[in-house]
Amino acid sequence: MHEHDESEVRRLVREAVDRALGSEKGAADPHGSPAGARAGAPARRVALGSDHGGFELKEVLRQYVAGELGWEVHDCGTYSTDAVDYPDYAAAVAREVAAGRCAFGIVVDAAGIGSGMAANKIAGVRCAVCHDDRTTLNSREHNDANVLSLGSRVVNRGLAQRLVRLFLTTPFAGGRHERRVQKIMALEHGSGR
Repeated sequence: MHEHDESEVRRLVREAVDRALGSEKGAADPHGSPAGARAGAPARRVALGSDHGGFELKEVLRQYVAGELGWEVHDCGTYSTDAVDYPDYAAAVAREVAAGRCAFGIVVDAAGIGSGMAANKIAGVRCAVCHDDRTTLNSREHNDANVLSLGSRVVNRGLAQRLVRLFLTTPFAGGRHERRVQKIMALEHGSGR
């Protein structure tokens, strides 16, 4: 994997934030939709879900995405801190994205790992567990991730908000990465090597 020095990471983050702020001020996205969302998916609509361990952070993100970022949020639950099973909520979010009812999805549990695994079992979903700027930028630019998984015990609310903003505003780079994403998707159909 190519290592970026800190100044390169800062430049990438600054460019992503500039793109985000530009699109919020009415600048046209080069893909005609937020962060290059898929054709047919409702632009600026996000599915959001969590288990009980991620509930509080999910609520923070729900308000942030709808309020500050201006996206429509489809809340897939849970709706309290009562114990629930994370695969149910991760799958609900992933199905919204896979069906094209939402452009992107965000899942939250305590570590982000279990929800990421569950979401990735839904055909058409590329869920990335992210915990910093670099993993978030890479997940969108190189892997065209369409679901973000966060751990409420791994990232604090300020970092989570920043990662969500980066995820929703960073476009897929295409080019050589397109072939690789197609190979990922071929694996779920059994045609990958």
